[in-house]
Amino acid sequence: MVTAAKSATGLEPSPSQRYCRVRRQTLALCGTLEAEDYVVQSMPSASPAKWHLAHTTWFFEHFVLKDHEKQFRPFHPQFDFLFNSYYQTVGTMHARAARGLLSRPTVAEVMDYREQVDGRMLALLKGKPSAKLYALIELGLNHEQQHQELLLTDIKHLFASNPLQPALVDAPYRRRKQALPAPRWQKLAGGIHEIGAGDGGFAFDNETPRHRVLLEDCALADRPVSNAEYRAFIDDGGYRRPELWLADGWALVQQEQVGEPLYWNAAHDGEFTLSGMRELDPDAPVCHVSLYEADAYARWAGARLPTEAEWEVFAAALPVTGHFADQGIWHPQPVADDDKARPAQVFGDVWEWTSSAYGAYPGFQPLAGSLGEYNGKFMANQVVCRGGSCATPAGHVRASYRNFFYPQERWQFFGIRLARSA
Repeated sequence: MVTAAKSATGLEPSPSQRYCRVRRQTLALCGTLEAEDYVVQSMPSASPAKWHLAHTTWFFEHFVLKDHEKQFRPFHPQFDFLFNSYYQTVGTMHARAARGLLSRPTVAEVMDYREQVDGRMLALLKGKPSAKLYALIELGLNHEQQHQELLLTDIKHLFASNPLQPALVDAPYRRRKQALPAPRWQKLAGGIHEIGAGDGGFAFDNETPRHRVLLEDCALADRPVSNAEYRAFIDDGGYRRPELWLADGWALVQQEQVGEPLYWNAAHDGEFTLSGMRELDPDAPVCHVSLYEADAYARWAGARLPTEAEWEVFAAALPVTGHFADQGIWHPQPVADDDKARPAQVFGDVWEWTSSAYGAYPGFQPLAGSLGEYNGKFMANQVVCRGGSCATPAGHVRASYRNFFYPQERWQFFGIRLARSA
């Protein structure tokens, strides 16, 4: 299901306005980068900023302009090879782990590529695209918003790998004046519920079809787990107690000598952020933990992780508001002192691990053609996360949104919301 998305004001932007807004935002995220920052790749699962800028442009060139522009000519004959990500039906591609070796094309050439493709896309949009074509463009814009988040998290990993620990932004963080209250449990009634994307608004194919699920009575915590709560788990020997861990997680902890969330310092009183090294805020949601760490913490706390169906039913009645990337503070914030809304931080701040394996919904049908590779072929060995994060663009997430990652990954803003069976 791919339909037009409304703006934050509720008004329908024109296709050209929507396109320009998203494309400008990607460049704005790179506004403080130096030329050297654009090229480096800090790990195989991250990509250089320059590659993100080129790949999101290639997506529009290949999937939109190629089939809808009269007298189409590619910007560069080798960009199909260099900037294809994983579309095997399109052709061969440059190795993902070697993207940091692409010193050429230069940053300037990639910027020129973006500018030229943008001009051609805007010319196409002036022709009042059909609903089918606009749906394809909307998919491309949501794809670019996904890469906006990846840009931030990949830059964070890159900067954290640098002994100078540079900052991308100088952003003030909110601090609570009052003690963070203990989490409260919000009951969720069992029975037959519906989950998945309904009619109206944009949705990826993996959110469909809408279908019924049977839930048992349960309860979810009214807020994510905090840094102080997670530090208590560490202090109680959480990383040294095999009975708390899934087998693969325990093996990984032993092999890599993991003893705290990614980006925490060894003293557990500071963490690296996109604003540089900062004092650890005990009241902010813990982030950058793997599924294995989240599951071990839940066991230690006498709870469990919610299933994705429980999470979606829990979130479906709540407004999609929260701390998102547009605020420019790319780090989770504690619940405000005067925030009386419950539950809190369901959307934004941190992606919340669920206990559900990423798989197809009953009756799932991927998109036709090469775009069918977008989501469906990854439905194995990954786990669903829900809710968005402080690096997710506002308006990009919804209750039915299914993000998915390998259980050992930590470089995204992964956090924890606990659940309990009745």
